[in-house]
Formats: sequence, structure tokens, C-alpha cells
Amino acid sequence: MSSGSYFPPPVRAVQIPKPNGGIRVLGVPTVADRIAQTVVAGVLEQAAESVFHPDSYGYRPGRSALDAVARCRERCWKADWVIDLDIKAFFDSVPWDLVLKAVAAHTDRPWVLLYVRRWLQAPLQGADGALLPRDRGTPQGSAVSPVLANLFLHYAFDAWMAREFPGVGFERYVDDAVVHCVSEAQAHHVLAALRKRMREVGLELHPEKTRVVYCQDAKRRGSYEHVEFTFLGYTFRRRHADGRNGKFLGFLPAISKKALGRISAEVRSWRLHHRTSLTSQDLARWINPIVQGWMNYYGAFYKSALYPLLARINAYLMRWVRKKYKRLRSRKKAQATWKQFVTGWPRFYAHWAWVTSVPRVW
Repeated sequence: MSSGSYFPPPVRAVQIPKPNGGIRVLGVPTVADRIAQTVVAGVLEQAAESVFHPDSYGYRPGRSALDAVARCRERCWKADWVIDLDIKAFFDSVPWDLVLKAVAAHTDRPWVLLYVRRWLQAPLQGADGALLPRDRGTPQGSAVSPVLANLFLHYAFDAWMAREFPGVGFERYVDDAVVHCVSEAQAHHVLAALRKRMREVGLELHPEKTRVVYCQDAKRRGSYEHVEFTFLGYTFRRRHADGRNGKFLGFLPAISKKALGRISAEVRSWRLHHRTSLTSQDLARWINPIVQGWMNYYGAFYKSALYPLLARINAYLMRWVRKKYKRLRSRKKAQATWKQFVTGWPRFYAHWAWVTSVPRVW
């Protein structure tokens, strides 16, 4: 690679349907290309990590999406207004010249800049083998795209915000960002400046998805058009919570309807109640890692929002029990056996740590 003799092949284009009905095009590199991109990404991350903004969380060591959600929650308690930012088609629109300029600022190795340029210019290869030339953007799915996105947005957004609005806090996870303001007037002022800034760097804020949101809770009252927003799979809105002095209304994050719908669809697709050829141990080995992952991420805040979904998994498991064992087909016997099993093995299924009940309709 340091000799400059490696030439990236075309990137295979894979179309992924979006929940809203659109299409997202992922660029799948070859194995050799992914290895080469990982090498360059490691070099750039090591050089740029020390200058990245503390409120940039995406694909950085020691930081996670949950850290960004936690910081967003804290700031929503202090600032009344939020700008929910959505950059329109960021990975398809980012201009190459500014990406290369950002890369050049953090490496003195010519071969790194050379390969970044070649990867940016590599055509997409469609399912029919046709090559689709590009003149901007960086394919989602490549190993080097996250660090390129972070480098570009560090200068286009993070450093600009710190310079122009030093007292305004924000959280950014790659191209997903939330900005906190103390008043509605400030929010609209910052948003207008951000629209102008995005145009300067060749991007555009989505006109429908970018919104000014009021963080309404028990103390913040009034009638406003937008009183909730979604960030990294969590919807922030007014919710009941338990406090030291009893229940209260707070502005809190919980799993979003979109994420919950996606997970529910996956659970249905398992068709657990038809898997009677499997043992209970087989089922546990299959679903436990998946469910535990959902619990770890979406249960980090307001985990009770997950309880109905976990109870639904129990309903499928109960149907599986009644279909697999003839002696347990009566509801009464199945319930008694369920209770006995849960008491004896309370951690057999990962979600039993939170929910062991079965909905009445199963």
C-alpha cells in the first residue's frame, strides 16, 4: 500500500429498503479492499482522535451511542429547546474536495491521501454489473467511511459550532445531531445559521425532518407544534417517572416506535410457536444473545417501555410449550408448569431478568 500500487476495485451496490419507503444504497467492498480501508482508517483515527470534539460520539474509542443519549438527556433537563438536525443524504452528498482537505490536515503520508481519493472515486457496481460513476459522496458500508465522515463534520459542524456558538451544547453521532438552546429565539437563530453553514460545505438540512422542539415536562408548559424528537433509536418526550418524592413528569428518552416496530417484526418472523422440533435449550441459545442485545441498548433508559415486547416473547414461548407437549395443552397445566420453570431457572431466558409474566391472550 505504501508503494501506491494498490488500485481499489468497484464497490458492489446493495439496495436496502428504508422504513419510510425509500431506498438506502450501501457500498460493499471486497475483502481485500476492506482490509486496506481498515489500515487507512486506523492511521487517520490515531492522528485525528486527539482533536475531535468531546461531543462527537460516533465510531470513536471509549464512546458509544448510549453515551450520546445520556448526555442529551442531561442537557434536555437544563435547556428548554432542541434543534433536531437531519442532514439530507449526507453519505451521498459529501463533497470530495473538502473530505480530502480534512484528511490532508491530519496526515503527512501521501499514500493515505492517495487511497482515500481512489476510494472516493471508485464506481458503484449494480446488480447487473453496470458501473455507476460518482462525483461526490462516500459509500455507506466501507470501513473508512466513518472516520471520513467524522473528519469532514468535525470541521463542517463541530469546530464551527464551537467557534460561532461556544455556549451552545450539542451531541453528534456521525451525521445525526441534536443542538440544545435556552430559548426558542436562540434555537431559530442557530438553525438559520446552520442551514447557511451546511450550504457552504455542500450539504443541506432536510426541510421536513429538521425541527425545533420544545422539551416539555411538568414544569415546562404551553402549546407547541413539536414536543418530542428521536435520537439514536430513542424518542425523547414527556413521560411519567419515579423520583425521590414520588412520581413526576420528566422529559425522558425511551425506545422509539420505529425501533420497537422493527424489533416486534423480527420477533414475529421467528415463529417460535412453530419451532416444536427444537428444545428449550436450543431456543435459549438462539434468542438469548439477540434479546440481551436489545435489553442492553434499548433498556438503558426507561426500560419499562420494553416490557410489553418481552411479555410478547413469553406469549410465543407459552404457545410453543403447549404445542410441543400434549400433556400441557390445557391452559391451567401450562401456566402451572411455566411458573414452576421460571421459579427454578429464573435466568434461563435473558428477558426473564425483567419480565416473566405471560399476557392473558396467548
